[in-house]
Amino acid sequence: MTAIRPHEALAQAYDGITAVVTPLDDAGLQRPTRCRGWLVADLLFHVLCDAQRALVALASPAPGPADVDDVSYWRAFTPGGDDEASTKHAWWARRSAAAFDRPTGVVRIWSDTAPAAVRAAAAADPDGHLTTQGHVLRVPDFLATLTTEAVIHHLDLVVDLPGAPLPAEAPTRVAVATVDGLLSDDAVRPTGWDDRDYLLKATGRVPLTDRDRLELGEAAGWFPLLG
Repeated sequence: MTAIRPHEALAQAYDGITAVVTPLDDAGLQRPTRCRGWLVADLLFHVLCDAQRALVALASPAPGPADVDDVSYWRAFTPGGDDEASTKHAWWARRSAAAFDRPTGVVRIWSDTAPAAVRAAAAADPDGHLTTQGHVLRVPDFLATLTTEAVIHHLDLVVDLPGAPLPAEAPTRVAVATVDGLLSDDAVRPTGWDDRDYLLKATGRVPLTDRDRLELGEAAGWFPLLG
């Protein structure tokens, strides 16, 4: 299959989220997600903050070299590494989303911001560097981090939305490549896992079964790989 450019994968990832949330009414936006304590509108607000951060980062070029790539970037976000900070952010996102008159207000801002972030990504120098969250990354690597987070949160969004579309194949491949990079070269992905299983289990959304642990061996102790 022809390789897809990083900004195109991000566009498909963001379009996928838009396809999930746009048809929802206020009640639908208040359904639960896989993220503890967050409703759909709360989680959408969190992803909206990512798109806003993308706009800032893409306008913040750095001379390079990069100090992290699309895989090592995630090692600063060890699952359970700072529970207090995670709890504070979760509460802040809930209060921020609740500040809208109606949950659909978050969707309106997302629908304006996500395409703007994608346009900025398409216009960015693919050989350039930028700065975000205290790191310097190559532009393609930064876009891969955004895509990975969007795909995982897309799966979080649809847990209580039967019939909602799942992430597209191209951005899912980006997320899978990220998780592959976090997994040791010596570890073998269990044969029964499809990409969705892999992402949900690698991020701790779904627990490992006894069979999973048997197939993973020592590598089972490294899960979750990503929070």
